[in-house]
Amino acid sequence: MTPAETAATFLVFMALVGWVNAKTAKVSQSVALVCAGALVAGLLFTAQYLIGPFWGFNSVRDEIARLDFPETVLGYLLAFLLFSGGMQVDLGEFRRQSAAIWSLATMGVLVSTALIGFGAWGAAQLTGIDLALPWALAFGALISPTDPAAVMANVRSGELSRPLGAVLQGESLFNDGVGLVAFTAAVAFLTSGSAPGLVGTVVKILAQVGGGLALGLAGGWLVIRLMRSVGDYSVELTLTLATATGLYVLAQAIHVSGAIAAGSAGLLIGSYCAKDQPASPSIPEFWHAVDDVLNGVLFLLLGLQIFIVPFQPGELGIWAAAIVLVIVARLIVVLPWGAWFHVQQRERGASILLAWGGLRGAISVALALALPHGPQRDLVIDTTFAVVVFSVLVQGQTFGLIARRLRKDSGAAGVA
Repeated sequence: MTPAETAATFLVFMALVGWVNAKTAKVSQSVALVCAGALVAGLLFTAQYLIGPFWGFNSVRDEIARLDFPETVLGYLLAFLLFSGGMQVDLGEFRRQSAAIWSLATMGVLVSTALIGFGAWGAAQLTGIDLALPWALAFGALISPTDPAAVMANVRSGELSRPLGAVLQGESLFNDGVGLVAFTAAVAFLTSGSAPGLVGTVVKILAQVGGGLALGLAGGWLVIRLMRSVGDYSVELTLTLATATGLYVLAQAIHVSGAIAAGSAGLLIGSYCAKDQPASPSIPEFWHAVDDVLNGVLFLLLGLQIFIVPFQPGELGIWAAAIVLVIVARLIVVLPWGAWFHVQQRERGASILLAWGGLRGAISVALALALPHGPQRDLVIDTTFAVVVFSVLVQGQTFGLIARRLRKDSGAAGVA
């Protein structure tokens, strides 16, 4: 299939899944698309088992493998997803919660990486699975950042207070940049065999984060000035599109965080559009639509990755251990801020909401598939996919219910 035919096929399939979901199950679109992709893969695997190899199975699997999921996510979609995510965040609330956001997006990722990495290594020893410490730390690094697409979809459900929503949104925008640096250091460890120095890693993270933030804010400020001088919707819209891609590419070229540059520019421009954009209020709506479409593509691709993920039934124990480890590490990381919100702002169940709302998604799978070839690469990919599927299908689907229940209990306590 040509790229145009592949894109058309995906869009048609997404539209059909969305329509069927709206008419029947009415679950979140992300869950529907992941399930639809996995269902297609499962049906084709079943058909191959029953009737033997056939052209349809091999053709679909080849097309999925040819898409290069890591490059699709990290090279093409991430800039738009983070820019559109930044457009949706309330800048005023972001500033008020900046201490929580930045601490979770930086130190939170590093602490989570260590907890999950060493925990996975220990769990593997207990279950008799061969998982070297460098590979376990690589897994910890790639699974620690929360996924902006999955988190934004959850927060938009409206079940959270503005402070907690801003923390989850802001953290997911900026922790990917830190996660990518930690992942790069872990990959260097497993390829060279020598652990990277702590000071050097911290300096690199600070340079990546600071450089990306400075570039994004400068680029966003410049584009706002240009938008103010024009007052034409089509020109302003083109400027935002150019900003999302241009800053991401420029940041990568000068070795600072493209993820943070795109997210911070979107945050600044989104605030301007919401308050005093002279041309039209529809630019945020445009980016909201872009976010919906790209999220759909991302989650559909995530479900279809089952074609190329080398599952081994004997790994079920380490998958279960990894899911528990990720949740426990997340709870440990957010617990201080959850306690602060509970005491200072009377946010009932803040730690639970921050922990359960920190969803993992396609970015983690993309990083796992980008790992260098090695004896434990398949194990890390399998385990990553298991954690992400649990996160999207279980955490994502139950988060709204938990938030509503906590809000209801809080209201009842207030009345009493």
